[in-house]
Amino acid sequence: MLHISHVRKRYAHAKRNAVDDLNLEIENGQIFGFLGPNGAGKSTTIKMLVGLLKSDEGTITFEGEEVQSLAYKRLIGYVADEPYFYEKMSGAEHLHFIADLYGIDQKHREERIDSLSQTLLLKDRLGDEISSYSHGMKQKLAIIAALLPQPKLLVLDEPMVGLDPKAAYLLKNLLGDYAKAGNTVFFSTHVLEVAQSLCDTLGIIKEGTLLACGSFSELRGNQKAKDATLEQLFLELTEEGAAQ
Repeated sequence: MLHISHVRKRYAHAKRNAVDDLNLEIENGQIFGFLGPNGAGKSTTIKMLVGLLKSDEGTITFEGEEVQSLAYKRLIGYVADEPYFYEKMSGAEHLHFIADLYGIDQKHREERIDSLSQTLLLKDRLGDEISSYSHGMKQKLAIIAALLPQPKLLVLDEPMVGLDPKAAYLLKNLLGDYAKAGNTVFFSTHVLEVAQSLCDTLGIIKEGTLLACGSFSELRGNQKAKDATLEQLFLELTEEGAAQ
């Protein structure tokens, strides 16, 4: 289980907390969608979740391991909103570099690279320099690299950005299968249709505060319009639709 308890974060000179008293419990085998307007605190939460930022208060644990421990880091995979690479490496070299970091043996890494690159339609371009990749291809490479060591917790920040419709469809299927195998997916997205169709649980955040959390049916049941779409719920909860 992923457990986030009373987590707060404020940047220097900011007037308010970027994340304010955040509490979440996400069961294994679930896909959790983290939603919110720009500046809501999604990326800050994700950076704390993967250990790139330290929270000012609160705790983050997964499977009982603290976020800053090496044991925790061995359990997670991460795809940033803007992944960076050594551009002069080929895609294959980057993946073998990641496999070396995780100590994945040659046979296992070859099998994983072949399977994942075929699934995401990148296999024929792994020999090319990353500098020649489009944004969507770099996004695919980052996803493959994150999944390569078979993490128990996969954290993605806007993973659909830059992907064409077919790649987005393949990724949704991949994430669904990954969660069905008992792993946990935590991702932020502005694509509400994807969140509505894919996620078991949704959290909506604004100005660092969690406004609502639950399944889509639970969120809809708490609103006046019982047949509302996720987009309508999102706008109502964040007051983004007040002027429309």
